[in-house]
Amino acid sequence: MREIIKMIVVLSVICSVSGYVLATLKEATKGQIEEQVLTYVQGPALLSVLTDNDNDPIADRRKLEVEGRETPVTVFPSIKDGKLVAVAMESFGIGYSGDVGVMVGFDVTEDRLLGIGITTQTETPGIGDAILRPDFTNQFLDHGFEKLAYNSKGGDLDAISGATYSSAGTMEAVQKAVGLYGKIKDQILSAWKS
Repeated sequence: MREIIKMIVVLSVICSVSGYVLATLKEATKGQIEEQVLTYVQGPALLSVLTDNDNDPIADRRKLEVEGRETPVTVFPSIKDGKLVAVAMESFGIGYSGDVGVMVGFDVTEDRLLGIGITTQTETPGIGDAILRPDFTNQFLDHGFEKLAYNSKGGDLDAISGATYSSAGTMEAVQKAVGLYGKIKDQILSAWKS
C-alpha cells in the first residue's frame, strides 16, 4: 500500500512541475508566437485586403472590446493621407476539416467589403482548399453587405461545387466579421480619429 501512495505522490509532483513549466513556457513565448502569426499568417492576407495605405496596419492595430464577447477584436487600420479609409479584422467559420480563418477588409466610408484573404484552413487538398483561389475570393471584392450570401441562400455569390463545408465556413466567417464591424464601427471611427 505504501508503494502505491509513494507512486501517486511522485506522479503528482511530476505532473505539477510539468504543468507549471509548460504554462510558464507558453506565457514566456506568447509575444513571439503572436509576432510570428502576424508576420506569416495574418500579414499576407492583410496585405491582400488593405492595399492602398500610408501606414503599417500591423503596427497600428488595436484591440477593441465587443459587448457580449469575452475576447477583444484585433482591428487593423488602413490610413491614407492621414485619414482612416478602411479596416480589416479576422474572423472564423467552421469548415470541413476545422476552422477557416478569414481576414475581412471594410471600406469605412461606404460600408462595403474591400475583399477577403484566407488566413488559416485545413480543408481537403484539391477540393476544399479551392477557397484559396482568386476566382473564389475575388467575388467578395467591393461587395456590399446586402446579398452577402451564396446563390442557394438568396445571395449573389457562388459557392464552390463539391466543397460545401469549406464554402459555408468562409461565408460564416465573413458574415461574423460584418456583424462585428456593425457593432464596433463607432469605436473604430473614434479610435483612429484624425
